[in-house]
Amino acid sequence: MQLTGIHHLTAVSANVRENYRFYTQVLGMRLVKRTVNQDDVSAYHLFYADGAGTPGSDITFFDWPVGPEQRGTHSVCNTALRVTGKASLEWWAERLSQQGVQHSGVLERDGRLTIDFADNEGQRLSLIDDAGAGDPNTPWDSSPVPAEHQIRGLGPIRMSVPKLEATDNVLTKALNMRQVRQYSLNEGKEYPVYVYEMGNGGADAELHVLVQPDLAPAQPGAGGVHHVAFRTPNEEEYHGWTRRLRELSIRTSGEIDRYYFRSLYFREPNGILFEIATDGPGFAVDEDPATLGESVVLPPFLEPRREAIVANLKPLT
Repeated sequence: MQLTGIHHLTAVSANVRENYRFYTQVLGMRLVKRTVNQDDVSAYHLFYADGAGTPGSDITFFDWPVGPEQRGTHSVCNTALRVTGKASLEWWAERLSQQGVQHSGVLERDGRLTIDFADNEGQRLSLIDDAGAGDPNTPWDSSPVPAEHQIRGLGPIRMSVPKLEATDNVLTKALNMRQVRQYSLNEGKEYPVYVYEMGNGGADAELHVLVQPDLAPAQPGAGGVHHVAFRTPNEEEYHGWTRRLRELSIRTSGEIDRYYFRSLYFREPNGILFEIATDGPGFAVDEDPATLGESVVLPPFLEPRREAIVANLKPLT
């Protein structure tokens, strides 16, 4: 079995209105699902993606009233978003400046052109040139970003661990990822980064592991990442992953039906939360594709509580 790439990444926001503005109006992503955290219905779960909510294109947020994340290791520390070509990155550098977003300018890292920046809560993001690789995206017609420059999907996810060995063992032996190269990252000092790829590889199917043995563990909070999810194409392989992790004595959540996809959660040895998620059924299972994200939708098991749940949610605008 092979995981085929990054499915989604879920982060934390304590300012949901500004979060909505930043991802839809600054980054030009579409809100494709306006729902709630199924384990904590007091919180929104917002999904931003391409125009169709293509698997692998969504960055999602839980709306929790918490303080800022305290940076450190044992955490996901950067989320890359894919665009295509140097011209797009140069366009984005100008746009971010016009929007008052501080950024690194266009630089090269790990052989790819990149722009580093952060959202309003310090969520660490990058735009990278994917050279057109990965699944085709669907532009969002109402985006303030021209179709040729729109974000195509998630790129490499970078996580920080104090020691590599145990994490490497899970990535390669349990998840069948391949360690393919290494580069250095300067964060006040030089640290090694090990690149693992899934499936056919490429920017949409990489996990970058930064080794920082001298840092304290991160403390969760706004501007931090809750978990990263990897793609599996169908339910047959999803059940296969459940069996595989059980056989390897890796404790999991058990299979969970999230209605829009099936989920399986577990923690790698440094405590970072991973998820394996199916590509389907998808976000159009309970909404017209033309109006995705325009109203609060709930999975069937929460519908009887709709009135109380919706009354507790903040307006996004």
